Amino acid sequence: MTTDDNGPWLIVGLGNPGPEYAGHRHNVGFMVADLLAERIGGKFKRAQKAQAQVVEGRIGPPGPMGRRVVLAKPMSYMNLSGGPVGALRDFYKVPVERIVAVHDELDIDYGVLRLKLGGGDNGHNGLKSMTKAMGPGYHRVRFGIGRPPGRMQVADFVLKDFSATERKELDYFVDRAADSVECLVTEGLERAQSAYNG
Repeated sequence: MTTDDNGPWLIVGLGNPGPEYAGHRHNVGFMVADLLAERIGGKFKRAQKAQAQVVEGRIGPPGPMGRRVVLAKPMSYMNLSGGPVGALRDFYKVPVERIVAVHDELDIDYGVLRLKLGGGDNGHNGLKSMTKAMGPGYHRVRFGIGRPPGRMQVADFVLKDFSATERKELDYFVDRAADSVECLVTEGLERAQSAYNG
């Protein structure tokens, strides 16, 4: 499939909308999207054609080397993310391989990143919904949150704030995840994997 080199990338931070969810482990995708928006000097606004907030801009070096991006936060709940993302894909005419989902990942230690193209959803409801809407061929930036301690249920764990110990390093890890997204979009997956995959 040939892609227009000037076409935008769609970078989707996954999370749940509303202040009561803001600090949860499940919302780390929103945290990374917010930081990327800050870096490009944009503010999230309600999308016209989708249940989402978006900000448009460029990342990478100034001028023609900078890549056009649409940052998005679906305003549906996590398990319905595919609807808003599919609508944004259609509106901005973004091929699936230029879509990046940034999300929490239970099977990776806290703060460790893994970037990949395609694959399964590993039980993640946001990915499940996105894959149902457009197939699995999008990029993922998987942000490790580790497994719940003891007998805590997964649902309870992901819908809790990061612990006090984790919060000490959270800004650093979110910053690194944002760096990895920029590297992926401007320099390609292999380069980003070799630089950021933990």
